[in-house]
Amino acid sequence: METVKDVNETNGQLTTDHLLTINDLTETELTDLIQEAIVLKQELKEGIPHPHLQGKTLGMIFEKSSTRTRVSFETGMLQLGGHALFLSSKDIQLGRGEPVSDTAKVLSRYVDGLMIRTFDHETIEEFARHATVPVINGLTDPHHPTQVLADLMTIYEYKGTFEGLKLCYIGDGNNNMTHSLLQGAALTGMNMTVSSPEGYQPDPGIFKEASIKASKKGADISFSTDPHEAVKDADIIVTDVWTSMGMEDETNERLTAFKPYQVNSKLAEHAKSDYLFLHCLPAHREEEVTAEIIDGPHSAVFDEAENRLHAQKALLKKIMKK
Repeated sequence: METVKDVNETNGQLTTDHLLTINDLTETELTDLIQEAIVLKQELKEGIPHPHLQGKTLGMIFEKSSTRTRVSFETGMLQLGGHALFLSSKDIQLGRGEPVSDTAKVLSRYVDGLMIRTFDHETIEEFARHATVPVINGLTDPHHPTQVLADLMTIYEYKGTFEGLKLCYIGDGNNNMTHSLLQGAALTGMNMTVSSPEGYQPDPGIFKEASIKASKKGADISFSTDPHEAVKDADIIVTDVWTSMGMEDETNERLTAFKPYQVNSKLAEHAKSDYLFLHCLPAHREEEVTAEIIDGPHSAVFDEAENRLHAQKALLKKIMKK
């Protein structure tokens, strides 16, 4: 399976067919995507059309429910001059046992790109092996690269740089947001601390790889079970729901384990005075975060949600315009 290695200097396009994790990007490519997203965002506000994908079609396969992913990709394709098809796994032959490889090969004959939101990361990897069109990971259990592209864009808009920043993620360390943020922090050279209870630490392989990459840029990746220590002098605080899709049977156990990890005003006192709060949404107010924080002056969650549209348009343009 191909991974992104460099940018095509002649047209700025990504040289791979697929984006499955943040690690499929180089630092240059990530920076280029963020800058492109900012341009597309400004053009949209000024009413400047940008039909870069005129006549192109994106197939969107959903095995997990979605609000932001579906609407942002569908709207993004429309604004780029193309079209998006919503394909529920229940409505296509995947739901009746057709092999992933056959579905990938068939859909590649009809559409110009595929976005998949599913559970197992192995599923999207198999799609990528057999598809002859670009495959984008809209979310899997261990990775959420399109959300983190929007997060990084939001951080850059607010802070103007990644250099020297400290990002603190508080909550479930072993989920897709934590893993993709670790990869994003390592790529941009941000410092990052994860704070979770014992038993909910990030995947050891992803954490180790991010630590090594970050250290080469002079940044630090760390873990702490003490959220007050972890959030000290943080520029960005990020959290997510305590119970992800597919883990509902663990809800009561998780509510108990994560109770000390709620992002509230007492915890946020340890961050920098101009800290930025992010959450990928949907949020459970008074659970992982208080209303005072998520609806307060430090919160950028709705800018972050809007940026899903712009960051994904940049990605679609660069990965599908070949």
